[in-house]
Amino acid sequence: MESELLSVFDDFLGHAHALDGIFAADVAERLASFTLRGGRRTRSRFLWWATRACGGGDATTAAALRVAAALELIQTCALVHDDVADRSAFRRGAPSFHAQVQAQYQNGADSAAFGVSTAVLAGDLALAWADDLLAAADLPPGTRRAVNGIWRSMRTEMVAGQYLDLHGQATGSQSMVQALRMACLKTARYTVERPMVLGAALAGADAATTSAVSAAGRCVGIAFQLRDDLLGVVGDPTITGKPTGDDVRSGKPTYLVALARARAAARQDAYALAVLDRSLGDVSLSGEGLARVRAVLERTGALARVERRIARLVTDADRHLRGVPLHAPAANQLTRLLYEVASPQPGPDDRSAQTAPPLARPQADGGVR
Repeated sequence: MESELLSVFDDFLGHAHALDGIFAADVAERLASFTLRGGRRTRSRFLWWATRACGGGDATTAAALRVAAALELIQTCALVHDDVADRSAFRRGAPSFHAQVQAQYQNGADSAAFGVSTAVLAGDLALAWADDLLAAADLPPGTRRAVNGIWRSMRTEMVAGQYLDLHGQATGSQSMVQALRMACLKTARYTVERPMVLGAALAGADAATTSAVSAAGRCVGIAFQLRDDLLGVVGDPTITGKPTGDDVRSGKPTYLVALARARAAARQDAYALAVLDRSLGDVSLSGEGLARVRAVLERTGALARVERRIARLVTDADRHLRGVPLHAPAANQLTRLLYEVASPQPGPDDRSAQTAPPLARPQADGGVR
């Protein structure tokens, strides 16, 4: 994957330098560096192993790598814009894109606004590069139609999920249903389900296999977001690569918090409700205040309830994949990845904290059932 990204960036950066040196250095090179620095390559790995598990062989390798690189760039777009929307100063253990630009031009009249504006443009450029890569992929006509349809849906779903996230923060949403809807659109489909379905399309999978892969991806995608919500409150920043408590301080309407609030209300737990009311959206919330929120999440049973839901979703995903013929050993790599993203403490360098069982015994024809 890294060699594919380096190759495509050679082309993109060459064009950028031909346009203007300042633009190339400040935006294009920084964007390439951001994409290459860290990250778990979750989406591209799901695409790759789904392609292989669904029967895609060597003939699909070039196209799979090219579409996977496009996924990494659309992820760059999402992260750069997300950090602007969330006012996050750090990403992957380093300053976020807009914070880097701000620091570079800190002697300017309004370096903060300049950094934000540049990051918006950079995110747009990453999205354009992603579309360019997809358009240039060498695909048979039928496969191209399928891939283009999935890609169009994925981009709109991602933006819809991002908007629901912002809308929930702005309106102070307390709805568990809305929180799950946001998780499905912003994360589940975009991070797991659509990459897996793209892989199935590249391999020419039949309708039943594609449906099973899609269902498994959606289950684990939701589990991935629920895990991310947990790590946002109780995770170790040295492993997750992002500050703990940002979701609470920004007032993000996560399912975890909505569940805790609902359970506190049902029990008439005035203390728990008071802690949540005064802590959510408090940008200056102290470490002590965050500890009180953690205690409330545990006290209401929300932490344990979300853990159980994650486990059920992963079990459901495994069941969906067992119901269709897939090719080993790629199928076992795919299921290991499904378990990995929902593991208790996934790290930015793909250090899995959980080992998945193999899907099934390989058949004589190389498939599994």
